[in-house]
Amino acid sequence: MVDVLRESHRVLKPEGLLIDLRPAVLHRRVGFAGADGYRLLWVMRESFEDDRAADRAVAEVVSSGLFKKGRRSRFPCYRVMDTIGEFREWLADFASRGKCPSHDWLVRAIEDELEASDEKTALVVSAPLTLQILRIGKDLRQ
Repeated sequence: MVDVLRESHRVLKPEGLLIDLRPAVLHRRVGFAGADGYRLLWVMRESFEDDRAADRAVAEVVSSGLFKKGRRSRFPCYRVMDTIGEFREWLADFASRGKCPSHDWLVRAIEDELEASDEKTALVVSAPLTLQILRIGKDLRQ
């Protein structure tokens, strides 16, 4: 990742910006949203190994002077899924990237909850995003 950041520095203009937008290092929350509001069902326990490696890479290029930290903000991100099939697909993709172990038990629990629900209920996965602006630091391209 440090190599990618160095290459980004190389191709950016001297006054350039790099936008680092990634999921925050917080466990995702799975719940239901319906007419009566939101109800948390489970907090996932995913791995943050890749996220922490990315944080270290950014820290390295900042400490080397290639980039300077600019504004940083965190904001909510919600994935709303109308069917258990959508959730299964999202979870399978998430698990296939090594982010979490199998959560088949969670799918079964959600299916049970949806069957017992008599109203239109949406499945919501919430995970905040972090946006960091990195500004070009010293120009090493000469």
